[in-house]
Amino acid sequence: MVGRGGCSRYAAGRERGFVTAEIAVALPALVLVIAVALWGVSVAAAQVACVDAARAGARAAARGEPLPAVRSVVARAAPAGARVTVRRDGELTKVSVRVELHPPGLGEMAPIVVREHAVAATEPGVDAR
Repeated sequence: MVGRGGCSRYAAGRERGFVTAEIAVALPALVLVIAVALWGVSVAAAQVACVDAARAGARAAARGEPLPAVRSVVARAAPAGARVTVRRDGELTKVSVRVELHPPGLGEMAPIVVREHAVAATEPGVDAR
């Protein structure tokens, strides 16, 4: 007996298992692609957070806020585990934020390091300490 499209019912029944096999092969690849895409989005979000943290810290330090308060401002805006460096002199205030991001589930893979810097003109009369 011939069904639609000129295939016998026997041939259509034999091909039914191929779809399951193809999905079994394609599904892990799809999961991997989605995981890598999500990892890329999280790295981009960390970079944006580092930019915001460095800028906020540079503004606060340039206004003359004490360095512990500046580090606190940066720590609130930066991703967890970020390292902060603040340098202030008579003319410029420099803030650097650095964070290492480890890919989830891949412990032996090298981390991605995100670094951002911000520079602001130090306000007149601000002590360099």
